[in-house]
Amino acid sequence: MAKDRPEPELDRELSDLPPELRWREWMRRIEAVLFASAAPVPREDLVRVVGQGASVDLLVEDLVADLEGRSFEIAQVSGGWMFRTRAAYAPAIRAAADVGDQLLDLSEFDVAVLATIAYHQPITRDGLKDIFGKEISRDLIGRLHARDLIGTGPRSPRRGAPYTFVTTEQFLVAFGLESLRDLPDREQLEDAGVVGEPSQVGVG
Repeated sequence: MAKDRPEPELDRELSDLPPELRWREWMRRIEAVLFASAAPVPREDLVRVVGQGASVDLLVEDLVADLEGRSFEIAQVSGGWMFRTRAAYAPAIRAAADVGDQLLDLSEFDVAVLATIAYHQPITRDGLKDIFGKEISRDLIGRLHARDLIGTGPRSPRRGAPYTFVTTEQFLVAFGLESLRDLPDREQLEDAGVVGEPSQVGVG
């Protein structure tokens, strides 16, 4: 059996190509990497497929312009970039495919609890109970966990050291956020009754 041979080294500089074709090839490499990835791709990974000193941000900008008018786009999410179907085509996707049981098949109350965790993290079930005025079921927490929207945070310093909950990278991806700083203004959500009042913030 022949030994595995190492992959040939990637020619990042493409010095044999004229500048315009070189730039176009770097764009296509970034496109290929994003297309092949199910998760946001950070800048440091994209830098590995283009020439030294080439601006990944400018290459992505040109690629975004190239995709104008297509049914999908490049979104900056969770510190990286990924392909995403444009929102206008969501009804067509739902009509053509069975996506009813996927990531965001959540009740309004599930979403309210998720939003509260996002704004008050790390927070315990007792902390959620203080905000909502009732016990938050383990089943609800389990649904959010199963969709990888929340994870386990640091233990609370309270007696018994209960677990706290925090949002995940998948939460950012699901809601198209680059970071938690991009969450909507909390006062607006408080007025809408989606999250608790600031005075109720705590880790329970």
